[in-house]
Amino acid sequence: MENKTYLGNPNLKAANQKTKFTKKQVEEFIRCQNNPIYFITEYLKIVTLDHGLQPFKLYNFQKEMVDTFHNNRFTICKLPRQTGKSTVIIAYLLHYAIFNANVNIAILANKAAVARDLLGRLQLAYENLPKFIQQGVINWNKGSLELENGSRILAAATSSSAVRGGSYNVIFLDEFAYVPNNIAEQFFSSVYPTISSGKSSKVMIVSTPHGMNMFYKLWNDAIHERNSYKPIEVHWSEVPGRDEKWKAETIKNTSEQQFRTEFECEFLGSVDTLITSSKLRTLSHITPIQQNAGLDIYEMPKEKHRYVITVDVARGTVNDYSAFVVIDATSIPYRVVGKYRNNEIRPMLFPQIIHKIAKSYNMAEVLVEVNDIGGQVADTLQFDLEYDNMIMVNQRGRSGQIAGTGFSGKQSQLGLRTTKATKKIGCSNLKTMIETDKFIIQDFDIIAELSTYILKGKEKYEAEEGSTDDLVMCLVMFAWLSNQTYFKELTDQDIRARLVDEQSHLMEQDMAPFGFVDDGLTTPENDSFKDPYGQTWSPVVQKKGW
Repeated sequence: MENKTYLGNPNLKAANQKTKFTKKQVEEFIRCQNNPIYFITEYLKIVTLDHGLQPFKLYNFQKEMVDTFHNNRFTICKLPRQTGKSTVIIAYLLHYAIFNANVNIAILANKAAVARDLLGRLQLAYENLPKFIQQGVINWNKGSLELENGSRILAAATSSSAVRGGSYNVIFLDEFAYVPNNIAEQFFSSVYPTISSGKSSKVMIVSTPHGMNMFYKLWNDAIHERNSYKPIEVHWSEVPGRDEKWKAETIKNTSEQQFRTEFECEFLGSVDTLITSSKLRTLSHITPIQQNAGLDIYEMPKEKHRYVITVDVARGTVNDYSAFVVIDATSIPYRVVGKYRNNEIRPMLFPQIIHKIAKSYNMAEVLVEVNDIGGQVADTLQFDLEYDNMIMVNQRGRSGQIAGTGFSGKQSQLGLRTTKATKKIGCSNLKTMIETDKFIIQDFDIIAELSTYILKGKEKYEAEEGSTDDLVMCLVMFAWLSNQTYFKELTDQDIRARLVDEQSHLMEQDMAPFGFVDDGLTTPENDSFKDPYGQTWSPVVQKKGW
């Protein structure tokens, strides 16, 4: 007798077996092929906690999810806990694999074990399908399966290497908000453009919110129609059996904040953030008008505006970024008009990028954090690139560090040395400025960092474990500077106008594009200007090369 099962499993049909179909079976097969909702409700079975293996009866919102998946290429779902969101997608993926030939499907989760569990649930549902609907099995294991129609399903952790080199028709990203932000960024920058380039490929992202991260950005862009994703949102009250009594009981057994995150699906930041959660929820990012290798521009330089650039230099670790923020300090509210963030930039090249942008933004004042290798960056800007608008800082005993220009004794330094005292002042000022709308921030990366910039100990603010704070530290430096007498003089309208007029002939006329193709070392000859203290400066032409 011919063996028609896969490896002796009576619930699985082997490949390359002749099968006779009745007319009724053919009709059912076609109906299932054309209608995924019908296929799921009539033939799919799932394991429930209370009743074991049961037919999958879709709620109304789940039917709407399936319909959206089927009719859209890109979908993003913001859903509460325990709504069957993963099961719905698994059901749809099973339909897609059975009724489409030669398709590759990837199930990706924050951990490989979670992805394999999802695949296991799909395999269980497959085993309980009638044989006339099944495709013959070629390969069946914990991490993948292959059907005789050429369809393949892979389960893996979300990473830049998970699906690299492959051609995938469907990507399912489960609980994407819980994927570490650096991994999520790597995935979308290196893998996503390839897999989404096909004319019929699908990407489905499903998650409960978990702070202001890549999932938050994609969702926010979707609801404002800044990307191609169709947003799906479900309120906890749409799940049968959930009412106000259920809500009260759930909060009693968890917490108000946990309920707001996991069931109300609010994008809350971490606990004990520098900026209050209520204020963080009001911050919204916009799309940069220009992007180039880590540089995001939101506003081009404006005539007679005064700009400040604060710089935080990476210390050479993978999760540490060299960063700077360009701030329009002409008037209150101050505005972030540009930012640079890169964890791969060579220290030799970083000063050139700062130099290029600083000149473009009306010879911006530059303040560099010099605790570590930042001192080298500041020295290169001042002495090699001969950039004059560097902010000096003097140590004045109990008065602490005082911002100004020029050296005044042994206690002068070319930039700010962040200490417990300067950081405390900067954090306090930054909190006040943001929460009173005196500082406008519309950059996604900065908002994300603010949502994880938390209190550690009694008075110390840092990024929470696994997060970064390089851009926030740039803001903290600016907030410290804003309280300095030098800054107040610099931004005085009369002083500012005089300085801008004196320096206008140094400004670059061509502001776009912000390319980094020149060496950044050449300076126009025969130009000079006076600093705020009346000293005349004459540039020296520097030969190209280091």
